[in-house]
Amino acid sequence: MLNLDFNLISFINNLNLIQNMESTLLNSKVALVIIDLQKGIVYGHHALGPNTSEEVVLNASKLAESCREHNIPVFLVHVNPSPATRLKPDADTIIQMKAPGADWAEFVEEMTPKSTDVVITKQQWGAFYGTDLDLQLRRRKIDTIILCGISTNIGVESTARNAFELGFNQIFVEDAMAAMTSEEHNNSVNYIFKRIGRVVKTKDILKQINE
Repeated sequence: MLNLDFNLISFINNLNLIQNMESTLLNSKVALVIIDLQKGIVYGHHALGPNTSEEVVLNASKLAESCREHNIPVFLVHVNPSPATRLKPDADTIIQMKAPGADWAEFVEEMTPKSTDVVITKQQWGAFYGTDLDLQLRRRKIDTIILCGISTNIGVESTARNAFELGFNQIFVEDAMAAMTSEEHNNSVNYIFKRIGRVVKTKDILKQINE
C-alpha cells in the first residue's frame, strides 16, 4: 500500500508539472534560448554529466527545429571573450583556459544558425550581461524562455538568474543541458531552476509545441 500511495503521489505530481508547463506555454509568448553549443565548449568537454554533449546537442537541435517549424523564435547564444574582456578574479579555484582555436566560438554543425534565428554573442557567463538579448526578447514581446545548453551551472544558470531578475518565466529542459559533473548539474536543477521556473524533458516540450 505504501509503494502504491507513493507511486500515485509521484504520478499526480508529474501530471501537475506537465499541466502547469502546458498552461505556461499556451498563455505565453515563448522563445527558445540555447546556451554555448559551440565547438570550443561542446568538443572541449570530454566528461559531462549526467547527459553527454551528444545528447545535449541532439535534444537541443530537436527543440530548435520544432520551434522554427512553429514560428517560435530561436536564440543561439555563444561566448567569444577577448583578452581584454576575460575576467581574472582572485579566486580559490582558478579556471584554466587554453588559447582558443580559430573555430572555438563557432556553433557546432547541428546548431548552424538559420535565417530566422537570432545570434547573441556574449563576453561573460550570462547571456544578458553586455548583450542585447533582453532588448531582442522584449521587442518580440517574449515573456517566457525555454532554456538549455552547456554548461548547466555556468552559462545556463547565470542566464537563468538574470532572466528571473528581469521578470521572465522560464522552462528548463533538463536533458538538453549538462555540466562538468552530475553533481553540479543536479545542484542547479534541483536547488535553483525549480525555484525560478519549470524543469521538464525534451519530449514534454516537443509534445506541447507539436500539438
